[in-house]
Amino acid sequence: MEKIDYKKELRHLYHAGKEAVEALFSVAYHIKFSIKKGNPGINYGVLPLEGIWWADDMEVFKRDDKSQWKWTMMIMQPEIVDESQFRDSKEAVNMKKDLPSLSNMVFETFDEGPSAQVMHIGPFSEEGPTIERLHQFIEDQGYQLSGLHHEIYLSDIRRAAPSKWKTILRQPLS
Repeated sequence: MEKIDYKKELRHLYHAGKEAVEALFSVAYHIKFSIKKGNPGINYGVLPLEGIWWADDMEVFKRDDKSQWKWTMMIMQPEIVDESQFRDSKEAVNMKKDLPSLSNMVFETFDEGPSAQVMHIGPFSEEGPTIERLHQFIEDQGYQLSGLHHEIYLSDIRRAAPSKWKTILRQPLS
């Protein structure tokens, strides 16, 4: 009997990480250039990719069980960007590219609140000790961890060596 590998055949549905990032940047750049074209006096750099990570059972992070990790990726937009510009750019990108994850994109406000952060330099797989130091710092200051683990990716991982990747690790506190 031949086994059918639907995860492989439907890879676009089950491995959306890279494609989700492409969709985010495609829309972010379309917004940027639409604004610049409509108002030549406004030009800004597209902000870095950010990710929020969590799991129903936080122990999966210690076991490095990535199959149980949940995430949301985002790119902050300047205040001049509104929801209609987002919708228009999303629609324009959808007409040019086949990116199924575009349908999952939303325009919303993210209010993290008070947080502590630290810069991690190196591959994502080596963040653990830096995260532990961040958590210990928060506790040493008399605060408690609250909210979801937040990362801001400052390096272009397609161009930089993993040993030089820069990631801001942020943890909300209360």
